[in-house]
Amino acid sequence: MPHRKKVLAIVLAGGEGKRLMPLTEDRAKPAVPFGGSYRLIDFALSNLVNSGYLQIVVLTQYKSHSLDRHVSETWRLSTQLGNYVTTVPAQQRRGKDWYLGSANAIYQSLNLVDDARPDIVVVVGADHVYRMDFSAMVDFHVQSGARATVAGVRQPMEMVTSFGVIETDPNDPTRITRFVEKPQSTAPLPDDPNAFYASMGNYVFDADALVEALRVDESKDDTDHDMGGDIMPWFADRGEAAVYDFTGNDVPGSTDRDRQYWRDVGTLDSYYDSHLDLIRPLPVFNLYNYSWPIYTYGIQAPPAKLVRGPHGEGGVATDSILSAGVLITGGRVHESVLSPKVLVQNDATVSQSVLMDNVWVGEGAVVDRCILDKNVVVPPGTRVGVDREEDKARGLTVTTSGLTVAPKNYRFAL
Repeated sequence: MPHRKKVLAIVLAGGEGKRLMPLTEDRAKPAVPFGGSYRLIDFALSNLVNSGYLQIVVLTQYKSHSLDRHVSETWRLSTQLGNYVTTVPAQQRRGKDWYLGSANAIYQSLNLVDDARPDIVVVVGADHVYRMDFSAMVDFHVQSGARATVAGVRQPMEMVTSFGVIETDPNDPTRITRFVEKPQSTAPLPDDPNAFYASMGNYVFDADALVEALRVDESKDDTDHDMGGDIMPWFADRGEAAVYDFTGNDVPGSTDRDRQYWRDVGTLDSYYDSHLDLIRPLPVFNLYNYSWPIYTYGIQAPPAKLVRGPHGEGGVATDSILSAGVLITGGRVHESVLSPKVLVQNDATVSQSVLMDNVWVGEGAVVDRCILDKNVVVPPGTRVGVDREEDKARGLTVTTSGLTVAPKNYRFAL
């Protein structure tokens, strides 16, 4: 019987998420709510757990209280079996600096690798929406003989300036020749002239090779201490890096429509668009795949309820997600995602919007193409997302696409 590789998973969850402001004004990016009931980090953790990897450390830094609390309350594995998901804050173990980059975060936390003594280290980001069986990627890594492997997702050529780009050997398309962060151009894939490999930010390393690379990187002056910008190019230059094609990753319960779904939700518009992907009659990303579930905290709230208003108008919701505790009393909701304990009152209209926990929409109010963070109260008769200039005058964030975003606890002037 072949030796079973021991795997330690490291989740990089220290991201500040500046492009998601104001949603990250009070929380780390991986703690941002998503899809009604989830946090962004739940997707990475669910993929790891479903893949059978049950020793997981989550490296945190910026505004981590909300994230720490969510992980500690939600992700409780059996310690009797040696399993754990634990958050680890920046501790200045290697000097007086906080984390200087994703690679430096792991370098400062090498004590975790020393303690776990893994054969393989899986490193993943915490701010993407997707399903992935990491065990298939680990198997590919071991069989390839590479010392470092990155997951690549095929993207159209016009998006090359938006991602870390993986260039491969034409004679061996699994071998990486160059790893470049957001170049102006790149060569297309040999089997698809309209696509390139974008880095998913997910890596598999031989443990000893990762430790060596991190120590070399730490000794350099000309480094950003970044996994994609510094560590992977180091392996590529040595001919020791491989790419794992996400196209071949097939999780149980997936369909042709959602099998290769992967979204970087690093901007307000991409975050919003990913929510719209969830609510289509045939969703591009299916939350209802019970063969590969996305786990999260079990909110204590009654079921969602739609009832008539005081004048007999029925509460209506179409093409929407309604979380536990949602109450629609004579209001109308269309193509929207409502998080727990949202209230939509009589004659109010919510359309193409994302409402987080405890948002109240008053009688006769209109909410259109908005993201409303937790505890926002929209007074009766108020119109949000209808007039850009009015929303800007209120101090709300309005994107170039016309999306209006209200921060946590925002109160409209009466």
